[in-house]
Amino acid sequence: MTSLDKPTATDRNSSDSSDSSEEQPEAGAAQDAKAVTEAALFEAFGGLRGMVETVLPGLLFVTIFTIKKDLHVSAIAALAVSLLLVAVRLIRRDTVKHAFSGVFGVAFGVVFAMMTGNAKDFYLPGMIYTLGLALAYIVTTLAGVPLIGLILGPIFKENLSWRTRNPGRKKAYAKASWAWGLILLGKCAILFPLYWWADTAQLGWVLVALKIPPFLLAVYLTWVFLAKAPPPIDVFAEMEAQEKAEKERKAAAAAASAQREA
Repeated sequence: MTSLDKPTATDRNSSDSSDSSEEQPEAGAAQDAKAVTEAALFEAFGGLRGMVETVLPGLLFVTIFTIKKDLHVSAIAALAVSLLLVAVRLIRRDTVKHAFSGVFGVAFGVVFAMMTGNAKDFYLPGMIYTLGLALAYIVTTLAGVPLIGLILGPIFKENLSWRTRNPGRKKAYAKASWAWGLILLGKCAILFPLYWWADTAQLGWVLVALKIPPFLLAVYLTWVFLAKAPPPIDVFAEMEAQEKAEKERKAAAAAASAQREA
């Protein structure tokens, strides 16, 4: 190679800057995708506040029952704090879906425990719900419609487009749903034997301890799978673009017709 063929320092610098300029948009796009995924998961599962609202009623129930051994006082306290959490959200005009779900779960537990007179039955409806949810994640994934995709699709503004138009994303949703299903099944495998063998306080403390860690693990795995998946197809933006194009077409047709008449 002659001296004229050798790259100069300027050439190398410009090449490096060109490569880095190409890498920067890719890195920025990846960061944006991760940020969007984090925001969607936060919205879907309630974030830190949602976790507090999930744990607090059960924690209050088992704490009071451990001290007083009184089912009625424990149940009423748990229900009262659930209603208080909903009231706070209503006053602040925040979304109430997570708090309401907590109220319904506590209410079912209170009614069930009061009917049977067994304090352990306060936890039974929630345990059955967890088992049902685990099976729902697994069955829907086997059916080709993973539940986590049904939950997150509207939040990502992609609805069900991932089923037929975005196979990489469908695969990520399937992995995430398997993770949720197996993690929740593992949780049930611990809790249901304790329901029969442990006393109310032991079951309650184990259940409280298992509220957050499995949930965080499932959310983290979902984030990992979706962060590596293709970006969602914004079907709402597509519909808006189609509507705009249709309006422009009609306007052009109307203008052409008016021109011919003139």
